[in-house]
Amino acid sequence: MKPAPETKWRESPAYAPRFFLSMAIALIVFAVISYASTGSIATTALRTVVCGVLIQVGYFLATLFLVRRAARARQADLEKTKPKVSVSMNEPGHSKP
Repeated sequence: MKPAPETKWRESPAYAPRFFLSMAIALIVFAVISYASTGSIATTALRTVVCGVLIQVGYFLATLFLVRRAARARQADLEKTKPKVSVSMNEPGHSKP
């Protein structure tokens, strides 16, 4: 199995401060547009909270997908490199005639 490539966390798209800042900017823009279209602070707040929850759910599902895909790839690599020894060779006393 080959080692994972070295990456700096700050260059990673999953770097938490960058994600939170991007999410906050997206929610602020969404809130401004929502308020401009409805004129209601209550409706804007509700829509912004729902939008924030949807962003978090999407982020969670994307992370789950990426972790699962990496685990499957790692498992496939392990299956390829599994030694080709028969089960009988693993039993105690296999060297006796």
